[in-house]
Amino acid sequence: MYDYIIGKFSYKQNSQSGCFVTVEAFGVGYCCSVMDRDFTALPEVGSEIKLFTVLIHREDKMSLCGFLKREDRDIFNILTSVSGVGSKMALTLLDEFEVSDLVGFVLDGDYKELTRAKGVGPKLAQKIILELKDKFSAYEGSASSVNISSCVKIDSQNLQDAQMVLLSLGYEKNEISDAISKAVLKLSDNSSAEEILKTSLMVLSK
Repeated sequence: MYDYIIGKFSYKQNSQSGCFVTVEAFGVGYCCSVMDRDFTALPEVGSEIKLFTVLIHREDKMSLCGFLKREDRDIFNILTSVSGVGSKMALTLLDEFEVSDLVGFVLDGDYKELTRAKGVGPKLAQKIILELKDKFSAYEGSASSVNISSCVKIDSQNLQDAQMVLLSLGYEKNEISDAISKAVLKLSDNSSAEEILKTSLMVLSK
């Protein structure tokens, strides 16, 4: 419903129930739950701010989650699509790991690394990896159709893995092609899928 909100950063609050930011836009104050990492990276109060948002709709209440980076918001949506992962757990995972690291654990099947996040046990970590691998693999055919320069020498499987993740995050094929083409200029020929993804996300965030 809400893709993002641009407005004046009115105030912030850190309590036992989480971190919250209020953004005023056109006379309305939007209170958003945010990650600890974004909370510490906020600009000065009174500054203009842009938050990528997710509307959480439950039977008893509605709430907003906000993110400074689009890729964090999009991986949040993917994480909460896993059975047993709610908004608080997804925020905890994103506070603990960068998007590229999270995706790397999924691609490598490394559930033990995910258990470093508070509240994530081995069973849930394995479920996250199983379900997210299925979601990423659903984009495999589309990823192979993304045009990347033929002069790129990086392993094609690593390129395709990075492309699948970017597609699952909602980026368009032309955005992905442009970002990876720029990213590989900064990478070595033996770069992993996680390194390609991380560098591509840096390009996309500019």
